[in-house]
Amino acid sequence: MTAGPAFWVAVVAYAIAAALLLVVLAGKSRVRPYAVMFVLIAWLASGTDIGWRGVHGEHPAESVREALGFLAFILTGGYLLASTRYRLTLGGVVVMPVSLILLVLARLTPAGDRNEDLSTLGRIHISLATLGVGIFALASALSAIYLAEDRALKRKKFEGAAFRDHGAPLEALDRLAHRLAWFGFPVFTIALVLGAMWTARLGQTPARVENLLAVVTWFAFATLLLARAIYGWRGRRAAKLTLGGFAAAIAVLVIYLVRRIVE
Repeated sequence: MTAGPAFWVAVVAYAIAAALLLVVLAGKSRVRPYAVMFVLIAWLASGTDIGWRGVHGEHPAESVREALGFLAFILTGGYLLASTRYRLTLGGVVVMPVSLILLVLARLTPAGDRNEDLSTLGRIHISLATLGVGIFALASALSAIYLAEDRALKRKKFEGAAFRDHGAPLEALDRLAHRLAWFGFPVFTIALVLGAMWTARLGQTPARVENLLAVVTWFAFATLLLARAIYGWRGRRAAKLTLGGFAAAIAVLVIYLVRRIVE
């Protein structure tokens, strides 16, 4: 299925939003409302594109390729929601290119053959896994911002005004990332269990690379939540573990996408 008009609107809006956020980061705060406007346009266009493809039978739960487009939608929506409270300019500079890349991968990579073995269990698994990874993506974006701001603060490049204009208090970033990890963990856990059941029904070996990486993702976030609850892990250690777990989750999606194209 070819990319629709809404997709190209989203691509242009993402690119403009990323450029404007860089301008804001350079000190032109008056440009920020326009940057946020283009983020909103990109998000709405992306949602319209998902709906348009759904009408034509291409749902986010149909394949990992379609799920990537939904992941970009979740990530951008989460950024917009967080931006209602904090001026996460630095976060936008990170999130917009990532969402753009995910959307392009979802729409312009080869589709491969249609998966005829995709059952209701498989669709639920893909949907929940996408939602879980999307929540982890938001937590990881906040963790990346935390590490960047923490490093800049240590180098004395950020003062109070810079935090107001481009970021959020470190404690708030740490707390928001933790809450997102708590919310995403049970969703991802259910997706992991359903994925194992689906794999067993298809008669596939559970020792495939993507399955092992999914387990690594689960253990990373389980360790993060337990270490914080028991040992009080916060700050840089928690942020780095969050990013490590998300990296494993992204690797799972990439492997699925490549295998779908090749097979």
